[in-house]
Amino acid sequence: MKILFLCHSNMCRSPLAEGLLKMIFKDKQINAIVDSAGFEAYYINDAPDDRAVQKARENGIDISTKKVRLFTQEDFDKFDKIYVMDTNSYRNAMYFARDENDIQKLDYLMNVINPGKNESVPDPYYHKLEAGKETYEILKRACEKIASGLESQYLN
Repeated sequence: MKILFLCHSNMCRSPLAEGLLKMIFKDKQINAIVDSAGFEAYYINDAPDDRAVQKARENGIDISTKKVRLFTQEDFDKFDKIYVMDTNSYRNAMYFARDENDIQKLDYLMNVINPGKNESVPDPYYHKLEAGKETYEILKRACEKIASGLESQYLN
């Protein structure tokens, strides 16, 4: 299984989700590939936002070496599932979709928790540190649910 997380700039939510799911997969010995990307070219090759790195570190996850990257059309070929954090990311990803197969790979991450609602994961980038805690907890719930759904299929 290959999973990609998408958010606006690949600075906060998607790298946190990537780090979380990698840690959960490692703990559960699930064999899968996890990555993250974004749509904002300004931060390419930068590390994630310091607040995201700090929140991850507080929870035993190191995302400090992650490099921000752009989503590309080829990601549809590389990944089985692509989770978006919000409506703008969904629309941006849909722009790259070539066919129904690509579209079927896309889903809102929040649909893992609240199926069919197409809700956004709060973006802590422009908010206080408390928003990062809420976002982290949401991402953790979603990642745990993803892992529990894959546990029997992809064990090492």
